[in-house]
Amino acid sequence: MARNSTNEILQKAKKTKSDEFYTQLSDIERELQHYKHHFNNKVVYCNCDDPHSSNLFKYFFIHFRELNLRKLIVSCYKPQTNDLFDSSNNDKAFFFEYMGNCKEDEQPDLSKLTYFKGDGDFRSSESIELLKQSDIVVTNPPFSLFREYVAQLIKYKKQFLIIGNINAITYKEIFQLIKEDKAWLGINLGRGISGFIVPKHYELYGTEVRIDEYGNRIISSNNCLWLTNLETPKRSEEISLTKKYTGHEADYRKYDNYDGININKTQDIPSDYRGAMGVPITFLHKFNPKQFEIIRFRKGDDGKDLSINGKCPYFRILIRNKHLQDS
Repeated sequence: MARNSTNEILQKAKKTKSDEFYTQLSDIERELQHYKHHFNNKVVYCNCDDPHSSNLFKYFFIHFRELNLRKLIVSCYKPQTNDLFDSSNNDKAFFFEYMGNCKEDEQPDLSKLTYFKGDGDFRSSESIELLKQSDIVVTNPPFSLFREYVAQLIKYKKQFLIIGNINAITYKEIFQLIKEDKAWLGINLGRGISGFIVPKHYELYGTEVRIDEYGNRIISSNNCLWLTNLETPKRSEEISLTKKYTGHEADYRKYDNYDGININKTQDIPSDYRGAMGVPITFLHKFNPKQFEIIRFRKGDDGKDLSINGKCPYFRILIRNKHLQDS
């Protein structure tokens, strides 16, 4: 019930194009500790972040010297109003650049903002110009625009570490990047991302919601991931295969519409099966491209979802053990 409730909030947000889910500092620290060596002398761009409230900005500001960053750029989107009589900057989109010039325990001067002419959308020409200056993009982009957001990063050949919904794996554009080894899952996903801060107008219900000691309203959807193209030692770890197909054939059911066997859990992948195996999408969290080859996603030879006795298991990724092909 709790997970369904919080997932409904995210689905409702997707339908209404409302993407006000803010990352907690604890989740940022838990993930970024694995990538620190990538940031040496790099320009980081957080292009969906208001420095007044963004914990990503807070993280990079605090760790600027430790990471030896060259520059930090943050920008945020503000919808344009048609009020010709409003000359204030309150609702104008802006960006902020930080060069590490604050002394220890000194706060950044956020009065020195640069205002966009437009709305600061990541697709705008002004934001793209900042993107071109950057080396690594780190942010929590709008889930409703996730495909388009990632496509832009790929177009401009940027390194990135971003948060998305686990179901983003099932988007054909995202899956193709993973298949081609151009993107992969980060360290934490699901319950490894403890929750998101939501605005006061969001309805909170279910048991996996809370208000923290700072008054932040937190929802824990348990269905998000980090997507990246930054290497970590985890990528070279092989899955330990302890099961055997030979002698246990009855435990591995074959598909109706593809020559392959179904695997319900990654831990059940047999070490001695040479053919195609259909594994759950969570397999990608442990995927090592040197150990396994990704064949295709979800569909059988007839173009329909993989099925067993007419019933379709939840989305499967067809893989093959590379070590057995080489032996």
